[in-house]
Amino acid sequence: MVELEFDEFATGVAVLTIDRPHARNAIALETMGQLERALQAAAGARALVIKGAGDRAFVSGGDLKELSALRTEQDAAAMAKRMRDVCDQIAGFPAPVIAALNGHAFGGGAEVAVAADIRVAADDIRIAFNQVQLEIMPAWGGAERLAALVGKSRALLLAGSGIALDATDAERIGLVDVVVPRASFDTADKGWRSVANSLARRPAAEIKRVISGVSADEAIASFARLWVADAHWQAAERVMSRTANPRPAAGGAI
Repeated sequence: MVELEFDEFATGVAVLTIDRPHARNAIALETMGQLERALQAAAGARALVIKGAGDRAFVSGGDLKELSALRTEQDAAAMAKRMRDVCDQIAGFPAPVIAALNGHAFGGGAEVAVAADIRVAADDIRIAFNQVQLEIMPAWGGAERLAALVGKSRALLLAGSGIALDATDAERIGLVDVVVPRASFDTADKGWRSVANSLARRPAAEIKRVISGVSADEAIASFARLWVADAHWQAAERVMSRTANPRPAAGGAI
């Protein structure tokens, strides 16, 4: 089951949860369709969070019990294309997408994670592109996205060997962006909620669009639209007001 709700703690933050406890949140064919519908329903969100249910697995990969029924190259290619399209939709979502790694992300789960813009991980998780253990390779766009994050040689080492990284090592090489103590992972003021709320309150969607690749003229036009918006002038007034009326230093004379 894939659930979509808008976070009660942060305006404009949509939370997509993959909830398949019997399969450690593995992705089946039906899950792919549910993900597509959830992404469509999240349209208009200022930030999107993708996470797994529970605290053991983000996504443990593809559901082998179901996908083992695919025995022809044609069927395998069709499955790979369908889920690659889903990951492309995640990557192309108009607003920032945060993968909240509540648990381990293995195989296809790591591919879903790198389709997001930002990865926030609990400090006790591991992540691995370990498809080689099944004598296959990443098929959902994960190899290419991994290379874009960590470089081609490191991506080949990780995906070619299937080695699992803990959260600290994944952060060190740029595969994970933020590592949070498990106790703080789901709290409103820290962890993934804090990251999502911060992005939703600011024009991060426009920044994502420019980073994704637009012309210089389009980037300047985006800036100009933000410049003339009421939100910019309200923020500017607050800054200028603080500058004109600075607070007295703590402990200073009155």
